[in-house]
Amino acid sequence: MKMDELLGNIPYTVLQGSANTEVSGICWDSRRIKPGSLFICVKGRNIDRHDFAKQAVSDGAAALVVEHQVFRIPPDIPVIKVPDTRIALAEAASLLYGRPSESLKLIGVTGTNGKTSVTWFMEKLLRHGGKRPGIISTIENRIGEYRLNTIKINPTTPDPLELHASFSEMAAKGATHVIMEVTSSALAQSRVHGLGFDIGIFTNLTQDHLEEHGTMENYRNEKLKLFRMCRVGIINIDDSYAEDFIRGAACPVLTYGINKDADFMAEDISCFLDGTDFTLKYKGGRKRLHMKVPGLFNVYNMLAAVSVCVQHGFDINEIADWVESIEGVKGRFELISNPSNLSVIIDYAHSPDSLQNILSSVRKLTEKRVILVFGCGGNRDKTKRPIMGNIGGSTADYCIITSDNPRKEEPLSIINDI
Repeated sequence: MKMDELLGNIPYTVLQGSANTEVSGICWDSRRIKPGSLFICVKGRNIDRHDFAKQAVSDGAAALVVEHQVFRIPPDIPVIKVPDTRIALAEAASLLYGRPSESLKLIGVTGTNGKTSVTWFMEKLLRHGGKRPGIISTIENRIGEYRLNTIKINPTTPDPLELHASFSEMAAKGATHVIMEVTSSALAQSRVHGLGFDIGIFTNLTQDHLEEHGTMENYRNEKLKLFRMCRVGIINIDDSYAEDFIRGAACPVLTYGINKDADFMAEDISCFLDGTDFTLKYKGGRKRLHMKVPGLFNVYNMLAAVSVCVQHGFDINEIADWVESIEGVKGRFELISNPSNLSVIIDYAHSPDSLQNILSSVRKLTEKRVILVFGCGGNRDKTKRPIMGNIGGSTADYCIITSDNPRKEEPLSIINDI
């Protein structure tokens, strides 16, 4: 494909060579350069890939896309300047794979907590309804039982090359929908630029990722971008930031919740260690639902998934049967069987709010001693560490503080912060 074709409608300036140059593919990671590829110099938080432009050419790159002048590039190598290389990467990736997202209904889920569970619940429900959804999440990228061949590099929302390759693979496998977690980082870094979401879901917003966004306001504003890219928004009305999302959305909005009046409400909730019962109230009607998944926070997650199914026109009686068949998500309030007959639970809780939710849920389900094992990741928001330490120390009977991926930090320093 020719370089100028890959840039679509993005304005550009030719710094040297010709924009009509044929390239064999796209790359933004200089370690993965293949001969004949177009190297797009993406600026990251910690790395500016303009610094690797000369090395990329030495390793076989046929052309460069840059945001600013790069030096000592051989004169026979075309160099094109664009306003934003991240947006150029997203546009080029989509065109390279033939705009596969346009043949799929995209459902995006954003929020601090609950994204993985909502995508999991939604995928199971839509499959019961005869749809063929693909899923892109923290845990896995797959369609049905088929795990994608596309290499999963980013932990949650992929970079544009991986993302559009995944869309292409899913479309080839007959996917009708793609349900994906959309992180604040992905929105800030234009990984989902140009996508048209059928439905966007907001779960909640609590302290996290401030090492990247700086303030809660910035964090909120990045997540708000999703609701300017979708046809319908579905918002957790009980969250303290809900009104910001409702006001900021550029689409019609539906709401779900427990404490405030909403389009989809849960009432008469009964929580058990092995499941939860609640009454769904919507459009003036009521339906009793049972799910095998414990935790009040999972009532919110299921409400979000059920609201999507209602949007697709499924009958509430069918949905109720489907809800009852859903098993929990691996690593999310996951009960571990053991010969001592103790209640052992694994949960991915990595923010103050998620830790508080899991501990509060456990407290309501047992009168026995609660022992908490947790840690905080390195090179991430340091301000949440003492908050999580306070939550653990005041809610659990006993805390064991351990390492949780310290990255480049000293593990004991993280533990001391907690």
